[in-house]
Amino acid sequence: MTQNTPLSPCHLHITSDVRQRVLSAAQLKARGVSTAQAAGQCRDGGPWQQPLPGVYALHPGPLSGRERLRSALLYAGRPPVSARRSVPAQKTTGTDPAYGEAMVTGLAALSLHGFAAAPPAVALDRVDVLVPRVRRLRPVRFVRPVRTSELPEPELLDGVPVAPAARALANAVAGLADAFAVRRLLTEAVRGGHCEPAVVVGELNRAKVLGRPQVVNAVDSLLAEGRTLAEDRLYGLVRAYGLAEPLWNVDLRLPGGPHLGGVDAYWPEEAVALELDTRAPRYSRLDDDRRQEEHEAEWSAYAARREHLERLGITVVHLSPKKLRDAPEQQAVVVRTALMAAADREPAAYVVILPR
Repeated sequence: MTQNTPLSPCHLHITSDVRQRVLSAAQLKARGVSTAQAAGQCRDGGPWQQPLPGVYALHPGPLSGRERLRSALLYAGRPPVSARRSVPAQKTTGTDPAYGEAMVTGLAALSLHGFAAAPPAVALDRVDVLVPRVRRLRPVRFVRPVRTSELPEPELLDGVPVAPAARALANAVAGLADAFAVRRLLTEAVRGGHCEPAVVVGELNRAKVLGRPQVVNAVDSLLAEGRTLAEDRLYGLVRAYGLAEPLWNVDLRLPGGPHLGGVDAYWPEEAVALELDTRAPRYSRLDDDRRQEEHEAEWSAYAARREHLERLGITVVHLSPKKLRDAPEQQAVVVRTALMAAADREPAAYVVILPR
């Protein structure tokens, strides 16, 4: 066939399904369309276009938002020839195996997660795609590969594999210089129930952005926001499940003795103390060694305080904000059980209760 020889028509059935309108070179080849034929269809005035290397849209018009996302995933998911037999397909049911391990992250992912503070995915000039660190993909046109040594399990949203909200948030923040935009995204992550503050801070630390000026103050607000929401959930749990009203946010100390520490709720008759684990990793801004040292010191102090209270006959109930959010009925049972068990225990030591 010479260069001027007309191509035979590619009799592909085009539907409204984006998976049939945007295909990789390998998918076309499986349908009997060679690379040369596909390239011919993309000539000026031809019926197809090639938005990215190895990716073909089977129409000449502008790509829709869904087509851009699929194009980005097909580009990022195609393995090098030497690795095609070893790259695993996504575990997520319903995901096109041609995406490989690639998943949408950053602002596009946040849009798919339903963040109001994120621009619609269709309006974004760039699609960030999370890929394994071993991949050597280059940014091309509207696609920016984000390489990582630790791929999370993707979530399937509207047929698209998407990084979990906290990871997508960290990848988005890494590309933002606007402090207001960063604060809005972090605030919505917590208020909208997308993720817990400690998880977000951990992902920001992984992305190495905690020390940036536009992130520092936003993280402080995020932690305060998370604490307030956790307390509100605890108040709601006590009232919704008919638990006895405790004394809220009090300090405990021995008469004339040392300070025993503050607790979020205390039932004096039952000698049951409740603590919310909202300890957020502020230490994550430090280097790895200092972070580990402070983490161990913080945990040791917490464990010692809890053991001291329990030696005095005070039962300590430990609840996490995530469990309060996801399984409130189960947490209510935990608290109720601790209160009921008080009748079978020896009386606790007398403690002084002070407002915190």
